[in-house]
Amino acid sequence: MKKFAAVIVPDSSKRNLAVAESTPHHFKVLLLGLLFSLYSCSSISEFSAEAYKQTVDLKVESLELMFYASEPYSDSEIEVESLKQKLKKAYEFAKGRPDNEISTEQWEILIDEERNLLGGFLKRWEEEVTLSEMFITEAQLLVSDAFDTIIGLESGKINPSDTK
Repeated sequence: MKKFAAVIVPDSSKRNLAVAESTPHHFKVLLLGLLFSLYSCSSISEFSAEAYKQTVDLKVESLELMFYASEPYSDSEIEVESLKQKLKKAYEFAKGRPDNEISTEQWEILIDEERNLLGGFLKRWEEEVTLSEMFITEAQLLVSDAFDTIIGLESGKINPSDTK
């Protein structure tokens, strides 16, 4: 009986995993099937209409508030603090749902004051008092895309009523 060793090596030209040539075809197929099944078995939370609505509402509210960043921060400080509180609640809601790590990570990135999305934007507005309209417009595009990522993650989940 022949012994075969599976060696997985990075194939940088195709950005795929390639199995070394010394393995038989049926072993390659089995190995690839096993890898595929491991990836497809990762669990993900079910669709939540509440999380979806919350994210859409916060997107609209955030983009609207960002528009006012060309005016002094102090004029909108109460609204900013209210928005930050709502964002923290949305993050905690996402964090508390089972099998929802990917969405939770996206919320973390969005609200982190040390990053260049909404959290960083609000911090910069507070520190600089006003922001240029061009900066605001560009930041709104990035923040909108980040919210769309979270919305897309939620809308792509299986609705519990569809599994019955």
